[in-house]
Amino acid sequence: MAAPSNRGKLMWASFLTLIAAGMGFAVRGGILRDWGSQFGFTQMELGTITGGGLVGFGIVIMGASLITDRVGYKPIMLLAALLHLVSVVMTLAATPVFDALGKDAAFWCLYLGMFVFAIANGLCEAVINPLIANLYTEKKTHYLNILHAGWPGGLIVGGLLGAVLIGRVRWEIPLCLYVLPVLWYGFIVLKEPFPDSDAKKAGLSFATMLAEFASPLLLMLLLLHACVGYVELGTDSWISNITESILTGQGLMLFVYASSIMFILRFFAGPIVERINPLGLLCMSSVLGCVGLLLLSRGESSGMIWIAVTIYGVGKTFLWPTMLGIVGERFPRGGAITMGAIGGIGMLSAGFLGGPGIGYKQDLNASTQLRESHPETYDRYSAAGESGFLLFPKVKGLDGQKVGVILDKESPAATLNSDYSIFDQRAQDGGDPVPAGLVALKQWWDETGQPNMETDHDPVEEAGIYGGRMALKWTAAVPAIMFCGYLMLVFYFKLQGGYKTVEIDESGETHVTEHKPSAEEAFEDGEQGPTSGQA
Repeated sequence: MAAPSNRGKLMWASFLTLIAAGMGFAVRGGILRDWGSQFGFTQMELGTITGGGLVGFGIVIMGASLITDRVGYKPIMLLAALLHLVSVVMTLAATPVFDALGKDAAFWCLYLGMFVFAIANGLCEAVINPLIANLYTEKKTHYLNILHAGWPGGLIVGGLLGAVLIGRVRWEIPLCLYVLPVLWYGFIVLKEPFPDSDAKKAGLSFATMLAEFASPLLLMLLLLHACVGYVELGTDSWISNITESILTGQGLMLFVYASSIMFILRFFAGPIVERINPLGLLCMSSVLGCVGLLLLSRGESSGMIWIAVTIYGVGKTFLWPTMLGIVGERFPRGGAITMGAIGGIGMLSAGFLGGPGIGYKQDLNASTQLRESHPETYDRYSAAGESGFLLFPKVKGLDGQKVGVILDKESPAATLNSDYSIFDQRAQDGGDPVPAGLVALKQWWDETGQPNMETDHDPVEEAGIYGGRMALKWTAAVPAIMFCGYLMLVFYFKLQGGYKTVEIDESGETHVTEHKPSAEEAFEDGEQGPTSGQA
């Protein structure tokens, strides 16, 4: 099938959707501590907010993929751009809502803002994966890796913005900057025509596409991609926050560094797959991911942490897009539905399990360590209520607002006293009264926190670091499980005569081929990268 002449522009628009998603994700990870300090959230509550965004992402990918081949790519992308803009408004409302209605209302404002942001991302993901697989049928895995370089590209931009702006300006400013790539991709989508999908051209019925899920191989891939979502996106939700507690001032830079590794390496997936095939690449990646997380959980020196992040960054680089490539190459008759299912299950796993689960592990280990070593300090800094995760025991974590006060980088309670003074002066001038939550926190600090500051500071800080390390240690078990699964698939394909690509023609018939373009062909065809075809 002839490729559309504007496929480079459509690749660029698709690439920009991931830039926007990555920017929002990275900045959000950098301001979790600000949200904890401002609104008093525990780590579990913060994990639920980040996880809620990923849950919405996953649900929408799977839902939208059911209609993508019929409705078409363009209308769904335009709706996504609109919802990206709506999510900004909802998230920025958190502070005035907190001042007026308190912590619970602010929680739901942030949660729903992230949820709408995730819906927009999910709509984009439901389109861009099958779109690129259809535009570049000759090199699906390679170009899906290039496409998904947009994700770490957005993480880099968002991380750098966070490093420059977070702590210097209000968190709302860096968070809403992802609007810029949204407007850019929205303009391209509005202007450019989109092709029909291969499944639609072949006249494949909805039942035919759904029948692909009867394959045990596809079900195995779905299970493995749930693990990918947990270990990649679930960990990325927390990695900046955790490494910041270990190496103060370096958390965001470590995050940007790991994202830079992903961004660069994803442009070279084609030559790598050429040599070791997709499953060999996934086996290597899962081993490196496991080793990197274990080293991160044990690293003490700055050098060891940077080495661990390097190994972890390389390990997670090819997991997500290569899994998409395998599904696209093995199940083309599934159209957008199978591609949407694999992306959706990864996001749902990250949202339901990864974000909250890693937050729960931090709460559990930090509170247990502090309660056992300094019970009086724990009583002063424990949260008001308990939180649980799945069937695990409920735990009373540390109050993020109180922890934020004593661990204030400038000086203990500097931000608290400044905010209180501002609101108090406003109230004296006839304006709005001081928020009740801020009054209670100031009273707690004056009566309980400040008198015990010298005793409490180090144990609270150490408990947070310990909780983060233990969470990473337990998370390392996930890529170990993935390695076993990928190894099983290596042996399965060996028994089948080797890994082969399945293609469909316009009549809907499938053809099996072992041909893969060489690295030289990949560079000679002039289509290396998302900016090709922009002239």
